[in-house]
Amino acid sequence: MKEKLLLLCALIFATQLSIQAQYTFDNVLYGAAYYHEYMPEERLDEDIRLMKEAGLSVVRVGESAWGIFEPQEGQFQFEWMDRIIQKMHEAGIQVILGTPTYSMPAWLAKKHPEVLINYLDGRQAHYGIRQNMDFTHPVFLQYSERIIRKMMERYANHPAIIGFQVDNETETRNMNNPGYSDGFRDYVRKRFNNDLDSLNRAWGLSYWGMNINKWDEFYSREGVTNPSYKNEWERYNRQSVADFLNWQCDIVNEYKRNDQFVTHCFMPAFHNIDQIESFRQMDYPAINVYHSVQDKQDGQQIAYAGDFMRRVKKGNYIVMETNAQGIGWDAKGQYPPYDNQLRQNMYGHLASGANMVEYWHWATLHYGQETYWRGILGHDLQPNRVYNEFKTTADELKRIGPKLTNLQKANKVAILYSHDSYHALQFMPYSSKENYPIELVHRALYNQNIETDILSCDKNHDFAGYEMLVIPPLYVATDSLLQKIDQFIEAGGHVVMLYKSAYCNEHSAVRAMLAPGPLRNACGFYYQEFSTIGKLKLKYNPYLLGSNDQISDWYEMLIPETATALAYADHPFFGNWPVITVNDYGKGRMTYVGTYPSQELMDAVVRKAAEDAGLIDDSQLRFPLIVRSGTSNQGKKLHYLFNYSAEQKQLANPFAKSQELLSHRAVEAGDLLTLQPWDVVILEEQ
Repeated sequence: MKEKLLLLCALIFATQLSIQAQYTFDNVLYGAAYYHEYMPEERLDEDIRLMKEAGLSVVRVGESAWGIFEPQEGQFQFEWMDRIIQKMHEAGIQVILGTPTYSMPAWLAKKHPEVLINYLDGRQAHYGIRQNMDFTHPVFLQYSERIIRKMMERYANHPAIIGFQVDNETETRNMNNPGYSDGFRDYVRKRFNNDLDSLNRAWGLSYWGMNINKWDEFYSREGVTNPSYKNEWERYNRQSVADFLNWQCDIVNEYKRNDQFVTHCFMPAFHNIDQIESFRQMDYPAINVYHSVQDKQDGQQIAYAGDFMRRVKKGNYIVMETNAQGIGWDAKGQYPPYDNQLRQNMYGHLASGANMVEYWHWATLHYGQETYWRGILGHDLQPNRVYNEFKTTADELKRIGPKLTNLQKANKVAILYSHDSYHALQFMPYSSKENYPIELVHRALYNQNIETDILSCDKNHDFAGYEMLVIPPLYVATDSLLQKIDQFIEAGGHVVMLYKSAYCNEHSAVRAMLAPGPLRNACGFYYQEFSTIGKLKLKYNPYLLGSNDQISDWYEMLIPETATALAYADHPFFGNWPVITVNDYGKGRMTYVGTYPSQELMDAVVRKAAEDAGLIDDSQLRFPLIVRSGTSNQGKKLHYLFNYSAEQKQLANPFAKSQELLSHRAVEAGDLLTLQPWDVVILEEQ
């Protein structure tokens, strides 16, 4: 009876909240995913006691529990979750509730095996793993809508719930069910306005006589070799994910209060998702970031994820999952963090613009595929070293968290990211290794403390506010995108561009003109030949890198017109053509790299371009000292200084008079700062 009265009071309170504005982050949320359904029944009260003691402020629940919510068709059991959410509320812990559609119940798979995935390689999905369904199948959508509505009817007004996560890490996962394939045909038909002649010309389907003369002849994806078809299929995959998530958002939005948000968590492998369209209805997009620790901890994957996510909604984001201890679907890669690394990583997320950090997960499982994906608590479910570090960090956030939320950045450098180019270079690779080296490019900026945003450029051609663009191989691009890049340089922008750029149009068809096609004037060269190469060095050591000035895999034989040669291969044949050039064009400058550079060479090229653009100078710190900056809610400049090494580091404060937030120490410009191993210092300019 007491629990029913508490629930009634909660619902009345929630009704009053419903007229409030959208959820705002007044403090950093710090927590974990929580699965009481996997734990001994008596653990709930003890877990909540330990959470409160540790200072945990938020949990995510429910996203994989469809088979528990609805153990048999039409039989719903929510009382167990009622108890969890209400006890969290009583403890002052906020809740994010997930729709459970990424793991369907056994009865649904048995009754409707047609919803299981038919994979592109001909395999048939079986029950026994998550994300094994065609989420576009009408039957699956019917049952999904019912469970979502049942959950929203029950929980939308509970005051503990601040937001809803729709599905989890959604991708199409190579599904090729008959209805999904038919959907692709209809999608293409609409894209080409029902004009088969245009389709045949654009995709070059007359090659091998594979032209389509009637829409019912449109063949399925399995045996396709045509790159244009395959790249359009990937666009369809991304659109399907976005449609599914927005469909769920539409349902959730019918019930949620104004002060609740909707989100979804993706992985940082951005290639299979149209993030902007998928997050169209979400105020706080979410990301799951798993990264190296111990001696390999460097913060780069955290920054990489944040640099992309900030531009999805042009604001802040949340981290729904990250590693607490060792991770993996087996026990072969168990690397718990060193002392202070958990704390350092949390601040790394905030320094990139996150407003929430949650670990996956609170308590380590005793069974199942993820037995060794360890949480804050280990298998013994007792406080431990990581738990204590979480508690220390949470105590710090209670003091300074309000100063750290809603960090705003105004970066002058952007990486142009192309979904289309990534996939096209997988279908037509030039190397047996990485074919779209975006992380090589990002690391070159990160290592030298050149903060960047990552812009998805397939649809968005807006570079306003940036002074420098760094562009991984832009193999597939529209004429309009290339024209925008040309105009950006001519107006005074600086660009560093990598090989194979501007080679194909939006249909993955090679342009019938001298490369680099529409960018020829901006680049100041043309080329007609290219070659696969092994590892070569540069002639004359132009970047003073010694043995690190290596190039490999690909060599474009550039013929300068107005460009100046910066580097040649140290080779009797290839050395006749420059492979790195610079060209002054209008008020700006284009630096072009016609080969796959070593990391050190990429760093050097980017650094020289940034110096030329006036964005950095010789005093710029380099890895392992990393600086991330922004503007706080109070309009003050914040600077996070990280020491990603096992050695103590010292540096002179490069900023104006500040307060060091963690120690409350006043720091003058030029004062000596000491960072312990795996440490962070946070400066608020006064």
